[in-house]
Amino acid sequence: MKVVVNNEIIEVKDNESLYDLLKKVHKDDYFKYLGAKVNNKLKDLYSKDFKENDKIEFIDIQDPDGHRIYVRTLTLIYIKACKEVFNDIDVSINYSLNKGLYTELQYKHLISKKHLKIIKDKMQEIINDQKPINTYYVPIDKAKEIFSSQGMVDKIEVLNYWEKDSIRIYELDGYYDTYYGYLAPNTGFINKFDLRLFYPGMILNFPTRENNFELPEYIEQKKLSKVFKEAEDWGEIMDVAYVGALNKKIVNNTINDMIRVNEALHEKKIAYIADEITADKNIKIVLIAGPSSSGKTTFAQRLSIQLRVNGKKTYAISLDDYFVDRHLTPKDENGDYDFETIEALDLELFNDNLMDLVAGEAVQIPVYNFLNGCREYTRDPVKLTKDHIIIVEGIHGLNDELTKNIPEANKFKIYISALTQLNIDRHNRISTSDLRLLRRIVRDHTYRGNSVVKTMELWDNVVRGTEKYIFPYQENADVIFNSALVYELGVIRKYAEPLLNEIDESSKFYSERQRLLKFLSYFLTIEDESAIPNTSILREFIGGSCFN
Repeated sequence: MKVVVNNEIIEVKDNESLYDLLKKVHKDDYFKYLGAKVNNKLKDLYSKDFKENDKIEFIDIQDPDGHRIYVRTLTLIYIKACKEVFNDIDVSINYSLNKGLYTELQYKHLISKKHLKIIKDKMQEIINDQKPINTYYVPIDKAKEIFSSQGMVDKIEVLNYWEKDSIRIYELDGYYDTYYGYLAPNTGFINKFDLRLFYPGMILNFPTRENNFELPEYIEQKKLSKVFKEAEDWGEIMDVAYVGALNKKIVNNTINDMIRVNEALHEKKIAYIADEITADKNIKIVLIAGPSSSGKTTFAQRLSIQLRVNGKKTYAISLDDYFVDRHLTPKDENGDYDFETIEALDLELFNDNLMDLVAGEAVQIPVYNFLNGCREYTRDPVKLTKDHIIIVEGIHGLNDELTKNIPEANKFKIYISALTQLNIDRHNRISTSDLRLLRRIVRDHTYRGNSVVKTMELWDNVVRGTEKYIFPYQENADVIFNSALVYELGVIRKYAEPLLNEIDESSKFYSERQRLLKFLSYFLTIEDESAIPNTSILREFIGGSCFN
């Protein structure tokens, strides 16, 4: 039969796979390509699921799906190497940190530089041997047998609530594992990686988009690491580290108690932050920054309440009101207005207004007219007292350039993000970006009337803006607040699934739809929302918030 690859018609023999076709089309550099899209549907390279006149696109690491395949395959190689070096040791892939993945080994001694080198050498040996990664679809009972023999209790817990009769498992040289996405056909497709010690575990580095798909420069994130450790501690308090444990609580009807504990932990942390701000008489301005859909709006409102409990008054300022007039807005490389850059704000006016407010002078705060693209002065002048705290929420809050004229002693910076403490199992982490995307899909539909396709069209630029304007300043924060709720994906599933199902096969986002639906399928649905308070950060996205 004939198929279309890169607008060229190619003949395919009976029983040929996409891998066979790849080696035919890209004879000299086929190892660059990690998967394929057949009429927008993502397929692994072993697939033979294509037909006459299908349009096939081979994807490399620069495609988001290709990048995920690369990272998953590298992760499998890392786990296999650790098990060979340390005699079948337990390995956990915890979370994204320091431009890589933070991992831990259940080893009785601290990992040394000598151990690190042995693991790296073993990984390179596995890669050089181009060992095949075999795919099998097996019945759930058979999968449980396999994982029981390998001591993988966390995977068996997931399978206890699996909604299908079979599951895809991968095998590398006698070792079996599951991943909620595709892997490369063999280990030789991985060509760049690094390992670094980071007490008490290691950082597994891989090429990233921000570094033009080269290995990133190592940047230590001590504050972020501390918050992830706190998230792990919270997971232990609630007895939920993996999806299987969460699903068990839903089935056993103990989920409402866990929801109340999780929400109480949030409230306690916000109260602690308010106490820290109140204790320092010099602090007059609180700056809150974080990526899209991290829950900044609800957090700012709850922090304001806690500050008022402590005898403080609060006044909120929106950075949106300090945009420069439209014709003065900088443009990006495509010639479009760049509203994300800090140069899109009138920094001099913003700083002058802040200093005057702190000094107790009357200030007329502007209102930005987005329709006309200019500032207007329609509000009454504002005069604050010595007990007032100014709360500023916006993308550039952690960038010192934003408040360059304000003394450091008068500022308190807060970074907020959804750093989920829950993973699917030891080897499949939950991406914070995926959690935020699902939050945004639901919120945009509920409050902004946006379709899921519209949200996805905007998402890539949102992520790029986050990588450029927020992530580099995370460690500038005085406090990092983790807005993730361990139970929330069990709630979000019932809102997100119908929206994702609206994406049809002709859409370029079809493979993303399939990936997110597969991800959500691991979670049982929490139908009863009565235990979720109207002050919850989750309410900002699903509705029912008292702050809207």
